[in-house]
Amino acid sequence: MKTKFNIRKEIKIATVLIGLSFLIAFAERKQGGAVCKNVSVEIENLNENHFLDEADVMKLVETSGETIKGIGIDRINLKDIEKKLKYDKHILDAELFGDLKGNLVVNVELRRPIARIVQSDAPDAYIAEDGVIMPVSEKYTSRVLLISGYVKPLLESEDLNKSEEGKQLLEMIEYINANRFWKAQVAQLDIDRSGRIDIFPQVTGQRVEFGKPENIEMKFKKLMIFYKEILPARGWTRYERVNLEYEGQVIAE
Repeated sequence: MKTKFNIRKEIKIATVLIGLSFLIAFAERKQGGAVCKNVSVEIENLNENHFLDEADVMKLVETSGETIKGIGIDRINLKDIEKKLKYDKHILDAELFGDLKGNLVVNVELRRPIARIVQSDAPDAYIAEDGVIMPVSEKYTSRVLLISGYVKPLLESEDLNKSEEGKQLLEMIEYINANRFWKAQVAQLDIDRSGRIDIFPQVTGQRVEFGKPENIEMKFKKLMIFYKEILPARGWTRYERVNLEYEGQVIAE
């Protein structure tokens, strides 16, 4: 049986909830009808990646074809601007929304580079962690693994995930970057027309003939045995190349 105290308590709670719902609805109406006074740009992982800054993002918003300032935020095609922002390969994701002060907030997440494609006869490019190929920037150079050789198919695909060979290369890059030793030791991957890869290390002088990016973990285990057991016994400069392509073997010359 409810007491008068419990009934009064329930009425008070219900009143508070109704008032809160009214405030939320009022705020939503106010936001929807607010005129855009300013544009605020927020960039995630900016400290890790300076390919774009606030001015660059602002320029992309201004050239999107949409009138922004002085227009009701509810009348701005936010989804269309988000879509146009994501045309820039440096941008992984973009979200636009209005705040209660009448500002249009542009929240942008930049792609993170994990490797750089280098060419002698054409512009370089970066491979992002999601496999997308993105252009270099005059503002920022990322110190990442270098990819050279026959890289034309990578650039034409624009995304390593579009081919099985690209996926395998992406897996190899991720494996190297995830291991502290290999990330420090492997300086460059050189790809030939058949898809075979040579590794150029930072410290030891041997060219490592890795073969196609298959059985990646097993091949790196063999290379580690070569570094730990063979080179200390035979000499660090004795061999010019080491081949990891054959199962159960490490061939050094």
